[in-house]
Amino acid sequence: MDPRSLSISDYTYDLPNDRIAQEPLAQRDSSRLLLYRDGGIEDHRFKELPDLLPSGALLVLNNTRVVNARLFFQRSTGARIEVLCLEPAEAQPVEAAFAQKATCTWNGFVGNAKRWKHGEMLELQALMTMPGDDDHTSATPVRLQAVRDGEERVRFSWQPPELTFAEVLEKVGHVPLPPYMKRPDEAADKERYNTVFAKHEGSVAAPTASLHFSPEVLARLDAKGIDRTELTLHVGAGTFLPVKSERMADHAMHGEQVRVPLASLERIRGRIGKGPVVTVGTTALRTLESVYWHGVMLLQGRAGAEMAIGQWEPYGHVDADLPNAAQALDAVIKQLKGTTDQRLVGRTELLIAPGYQVRMADALVTNFHQPQSTLLLLVAAFIGPDWRRVYQHALEHGYRFLSYGDGSLLWKRT
Repeated sequence: MDPRSLSISDYTYDLPNDRIAQEPLAQRDSSRLLLYRDGGIEDHRFKELPDLLPSGALLVLNNTRVVNARLFFQRSTGARIEVLCLEPAEAQPVEAAFAQKATCTWNGFVGNAKRWKHGEMLELQALMTMPGDDDHTSATPVRLQAVRDGEERVRFSWQPPELTFAEVLEKVGHVPLPPYMKRPDEAADKERYNTVFAKHEGSVAAPTASLHFSPEVLARLDAKGIDRTELTLHVGAGTFLPVKSERMADHAMHGEQVRVPLASLERIRGRIGKGPVVTVGTTALRTLESVYWHGVMLLQGRAGAEMAIGQWEPYGHVDADLPNAAQALDAVIKQLKGTTDQRLVGRTELLIAPGYQVRMADALVTNFHQPQSTLLLLVAAFIGPDWRRVYQHALEHGYRFLSYGDGSLLWKRT
């Protein structure tokens, strides 16, 4: 099956508003965990995850960090203008864009745009505690100025200029909670809408399957001999966009930036054929499958130094002509060993939907996703038509849905 022929209306279900989690639970690992394997469904708690995985399994985690990318300005007339920073206006790694000082330009969503004139400057201010002389600290004013430089393009400048854009956003910005959370962000969201292992700033949405992990769960995984490795996919707001086209052939997939260290790829390569690879979140799965296709393109002489995976790259190939996961990984590892940075960087627009064969993962930890979304299509590709049974069970047994909702451990359909 080629996903271009799919009708998105075949991938929907009734999600009542009261099943969408608006707040995180008090304890990360107290969320529920649905286990699906070999057609069977069981109910657990996330803290039981170490008991549900075999020793020798390898968890693949996305260590991106969500930044306070939502800004609320107010014009002198009182009109409120919202800016959600989505991606740098210039072609550059998102981490580098957040590390810029003094000024930068971003593309983004502008709310109430009709009220904001082109060239009009808006301003936000906050206080930041800065180290001073003799170990004393002082409160320094932080001022962010914004000028609209196009329909969805905003030019920023700030004082003090030695601060990075990420540091400025930390003081004046808001957590970019998904639109289905019908509330303003709170102080607690700065911690809870990030994972306990978040490292690299660059996402405007959380890798939500990873929000359930607590230090206690990680310690129990270590004690059982369950290994883990990390990669980075910076999650964009496009992950929340519903598919508006009836046929998937007419849907344009969003792109996201990826960073995968050579050491992580070597860990994954060493586990193939020896133990299950468990991707934590659709973002980790999308990254690993993109790495596979980069390896394919390398072996076919079509790849450059950076990864660039198009939406339809996997489709139209003859399966018998394609390398297996180990062969594709070997090609990527060989390429990276000849570089000074020794990490794979690039961008992926990969669409994983029914008709796609997952090659790099045996199991997936994920939350419950919106109807008619590309994330739901990914789940349907991973476990097949049983996705309906899984979601119906979750609805009937009181599971909480979407970003702050409960999780699932899905074993790939064989």
